[in-house]
Amino acid sequence: MLKKWETWLGVGVSILSTFLLIITLRNLHIADLWQIIINAQYSWLIPAVIVYFIGVWARVWRWHYLLRPIKIIPLSKMWAAVVIGYMGNNIYPLRAGEFIRAYVLKRSEDIPVSAGLATVLVERIFDGVVMVIFVLIALPTIPNMPTWLRQTVIFTSLLFSIALLIFFAWATMQKQARKIYIYLINLLVPSNLRNVILSIADSFTEGLNSLRSFRDVMMVFITSVIAWLCETTMYWLILRAFYHLDNLLLEKVSFVSAMLVNGVVNLATMIPSAPGYIGTFDVVGVQAMSLFNIEQSVAAAYILVLHATLWLPITLFGLWYMFRESISWQEFSKVAQKSNKGLTLQKKE
Repeated sequence: MLKKWETWLGVGVSILSTFLLIITLRNLHIADLWQIIINAQYSWLIPAVIVYFIGVWARVWRWHYLLRPIKIIPLSKMWAAVVIGYMGNNIYPLRAGEFIRAYVLKRSEDIPVSAGLATVLVERIFDGVVMVIFVLIALPTIPNMPTWLRQTVIFTSLLFSIALLIFFAWATMQKQARKIYIYLINLLVPSNLRNVILSIADSFTEGLNSLRSFRDVMMVFITSVIAWLCETTMYWLILRAFYHLDNLLLEKVSFVSAMLVNGVVNLATMIPSAPGYIGTFDVVGVQAMSLFNIEQSVAAAYILVLHATLWLPITLFGLWYMFRESISWQEFSKVAQKSNKGLTLQKKE
């Protein structure tokens, strides 16, 4: 029954991604779109990719501050886990790479998967906060803010603020939090599974310990800002590859405007979706570019090239590190499948 459910889930995600891609490319002449893509100045991708990987390194440093209350881990080990996890997000649906990253850390450093997942969730909350800040900074550059953008800003601001408050409370009031989840476990979980679930919850709580330190929280926030500024710079550099097609392109989409595109796109892709965020990234990206009166064919070409540049290099790095860490495809796929079933790997901790 579970296998059947997973199959239908995969089919549903694939259909949704295809539908979103169709929306992205509708009303476009594919031959013209292709001409724009092949005539882009791809030399700009070299500095763009370099800056992107500087941002990935900033994310590794951020993870260092989240993990060090649990264990001091060599940066090289964290780097491997991060790029393997990002590759997992790119080739498996529903952000399975987040679970894969925690599993790789468990495999190499014996960090409980639930503790690793807790740090990844904290990362996502800080990412969301920074993305909302980027969008708010860039809003004055939009003459008439559309309803969908206004609603997105309001909803995500509330969502990440509430999530951050809950996690801070959980981290700083662990005794009270433990009483609450013990009560809920006893109320909702069958008796034969209670000890396992309690162990998972305790390990998850341990993964939140960095939020008890003001210094660590500030470093997590600062490294988050650095990482996303690097990615925004990548967006802006790749935009220059299409400058010859529209001499006003860089005036229409400034660096601050690129912050908005980056923010809106990444807020959308935080929702579990198809491998590599296919469809979700593209339709939202083109919509965001339309806010600056960019011709739809140029916007679509830019977003497709940007998406490919975000996807390919980190995926190749992830593949290399996967084989370097002696992780087989069979093991990798098994972990990705288990991420859709829940934290079943916790039983092996």
